[in-house]
Amino acid sequence: MFVDNSPLTILKKRYKFIIFSGLLIGTVALLVSLLFPLEYRADAQALIISKSRYGVDPYTVVKSAERVGENLVQVIGTSDFYNKVMLQAGYNIDRTKFDKLSERERRKLWQKTVKSSVVYGTGVVNVSAYDSNVNQAKQLAGATVDALAAKGWEYVGGDVTIKVVNQPVVTRFPVRPNIILNFAMGFVVGMVLSSLLVIKKK
Repeated sequence: MFVDNSPLTILKKRYKFIIFSGLLIGTVALLVSLLFPLEYRADAQALIISKSRYGVDPYTVVKSAERVGENLVQVIGTSDFYNKVMLQAGYNIDRTKFDKLSERERRKLWQKTVKSSVVYGTGVVNVSAYDSNVNQAKQLAGATVDALAAKGWEYVGGDVTIKVVNQPVVTRFPVRPNIILNFAMGFVVGMVLSSLLVIKKK
């Protein structure tokens, strides 16, 4: 009598074990995620406006704004810009977690706390700030874009204007760590590993 020992048949026979393994690893990944502080994200945007020169086409103007934006994205992660953000008037930022660190550790935490990127084709710089406190995330994002608008020209020259176009908006739920994504990845990894184990032991 012919016995079908193909990998697919073996996997079908052990599908309950495979699914259980996926759920188990996914749950472990979820629980590990919960050991870290849950952080909200506040998003704000600033627009870079390059001063047009006679005879320069709009495409060149936008590309120029993009290059300026790329430079500013790098600047935002520096210690000098961090100091400008902390001194920005009108904001009440809790500096406790930064002040107790060394210069190297402070810079690393700052770069993890505030992320920025350029929306290509628009000259818009996105700024995202993360914190376990909703208000602090909003304060950080607001102070960052305001400092960018007020002091950004120091890093790129006077041929541009930087304008805040969107004030900070905070996510309704924590986004970091991404619990759902971590569970899904754990589930997939668990299923793959258990499938390989089942096939190996056939």
